[in-house]
Amino acid sequence: MMIVHPISDDNPLVLASSSTRRKELLEQLGIPFESVESGIEETLFRRLSPGTIACRIAVQKAESVRFHYPQRWILGADTIVVLRRRVFGKPRDARECREMLFSLGGRNHRVITGFCIISPCGIRVHREAVYTKVKVKKISEGEIEAYIKTGEPFGKAGGYAIQAIGSFMIEHIKGSYTNVVGLPVYEVINAMIACGALKGFPLAQE
Repeated sequence: MMIVHPISDDNPLVLASSSTRRKELLEQLGIPFESVESGIEETLFRRLSPGTIACRIAVQKAESVRFHYPQRWILGADTIVVLRRRVFGKPRDARECREMLFSLGGRNHRVITGFCIISPCGIRVHREAVYTKVKVKKISEGEIEAYIKTGEPFGKAGGYAIQAIGSFMIEHIKGSYTNVVGLPVYEVINAMIACGALKGFPLAQE
């Protein structure tokens, strides 16, 4: 029977993502980890519910690195933005970014992050989607153009970053702030403790 060890400096978590935001959150938490690019094409499965879409992509990311990192805890995550029934991923160009921001302006939307944890035994031990409601102010064309020129919207679901310059357009949120950043910290930590990836939290200092 395989002995499963919790995450530690000698047994770091594998984050199946190159997202700067997710890496920064894990660093702030003091969780030892190694970031690996999953290489997964983030296909938005239109016929599925938004939560299922986010979870499916998160699972694909985690599964894509599983065989390269046996006997390690693996975390996959994916964030999408949903306006009514429309799902936004990352804008491909300035035109698409402009259209996303114009659509979000003056409206409420949902940010959904799906995450998946795979155990060192290669078993998918947790899968969850976390929802946050976000209200964006009415944005002028000038503001949209100026924001696009900063380059920040690219690589961000919905075309904005709540933790940086994009915060100027956020009126209020209901739910997890870190979920909008890219990783719902409260839910991830609880899940890691429940499945044995962490003995407890905060981690004991050596």
